Amino acid sequence: MRPIQVKQLDYDLTPTAGLALVGRFLKTLAPTLADVDAALPVRTGVATSDIVRSYLGLLVQGKSDFDAIENLRGDKFFKQSLGIGLLPSSPTLRQRMDAHAARLAGQVLPMIEPLLARHAPDYGLLPCGWLPLDIDTFAMDNSGTAKEGVGRTYAGVDGFCPLAAYLGSHGFCLDLVLRPGTQHSAKHTDEDLRRIVPLAQRLSAAGPKAPLLARLDSGFDAAALMACLDSLNAPGLPQLDWLIKWNPRSTDAAQMAGELDAAGTAWEHPRSGKRVVTWEQTVEVPGVQRTVRRVLRLIERTIGSHGQHLILPEYELDGWTTTLPPSLDARKIIALYADHGTHEQFHAEFKTDLDLTRLPSGKFDTNALVCRLAALAMNILRLMGQRGLLGPDAPVRHEAKRRRIKTVMQELIYRAGRLIEHGRQMVLGLGANDRAAAAFMRLHAQVAATA
Repeated sequence: MRPIQVKQLDYDLTPTAGLALVGRFLKTLAPTLADVDAALPVRTGVATSDIVRSYLGLLVQGKSDFDAIENLRGDKFFKQSLGIGLLPSSPTLRQRMDAHAARLAGQVLPMIEPLLARHAPDYGLLPCGWLPLDIDTFAMDNSGTAKEGVGRTYAGVDGFCPLAAYLGSHGFCLDLVLRPGTQHSAKHTDEDLRRIVPLAQRLSAAGPKAPLLARLDSGFDAAALMACLDSLNAPGLPQLDWLIKWNPRSTDAAQMAGELDAAGTAWEHPRSGKRVVTWEQTVEVPGVQRTVRRVLRLIERTIGSHGQHLILPEYELDGWTTTLPPSLDARKIIALYADHGTHEQFHAEFKTDLDLTRLPSGKFDTNALVCRLAALAMNILRLMGQRGLLGPDAPVRHEAKRRRIKTVMQELIYRAGRLIEHGRQMVLGLGANDRAAAAFMRLHAQVAATA
């Protein structure tokens, strides 16, 4: 074995060649980035759009700390690939985001629609033909900090409870709304729905042209939210249905079991000591003109799963309120809601892959801006994974319908490359032994043609 010598070369190398792909997607957003500069102009120094480009460049690498930008000072490739005119320092990045957080967050949100509309991804339809719109809150643990908005969350930790909305089974994020940790799921959700649902309808109309199915958990079981959803059905846009987990509140499950027995209801017996019954009923919801069904399931256990006889029966009562047609029976409704659990994986990608478990700022508005930028970064990475890591020339991986954000970073962002300047041109050279080179170049050409 020959010993390996280490020396510094006299030409530029980059460990993040995939930023060239991110830069191509950002070219799609050139008009909206120009609007950012028009809305928040500066006389001298770093343009506001360069603040956005710089922080997005950190997020797609899984970095959220403002100080991470210091390691990129003097990095020609980082600036060139993302179209950055002047790279901000860490204090400048933090101060500019603090100073214009609320207005800049409002400028970032409209970038998601042209990005997804231009590249027309496969959102992932449900087997029944509906396009899912999964809306939920989740906990971000920021214990031990004095950040603005940190409070005791439903998960029993101190932190934030942002609301996320994902379009399709493949997890394209339409918004990530930061909320204080103590805020109830349903509070102010009607305002978010009036913004998110029309966006989802427009994207569906431009793409799969499928009806939408909004899926929400029992924290959103409120007549006012159902009436809000019903009011968002507009002529010329895809129909919106919903499937919301019912909150039984103080319903007496044992009494309900007795009433079902008195009515001669037939129970299923999947095993000894356990019986299950499923039924439907029509419910009236104030403000909703359509037929609303409620699917109910009651489980009674007299013997535990390990064979232990129980002194008193245990009851488990679940319900789901929906506007889906009767052609989808109770079992299919329950299965559709069970599939809603997939969105928990998308929450995890925000918290771990994008390094957003603990948000970087002490100011609530700045962290809200970070969340909006993270939603944009997730969609760029999701598009890269769908376009670049599912074809026959992709790096060897198990078969899948979508790739996790971390996988996209590993296979496409973190690629070694050499930056070559020749004949007034800049060339990104990939290694001869780079297994992802074919997929990388194909994706680069496709996005360049779209932009």
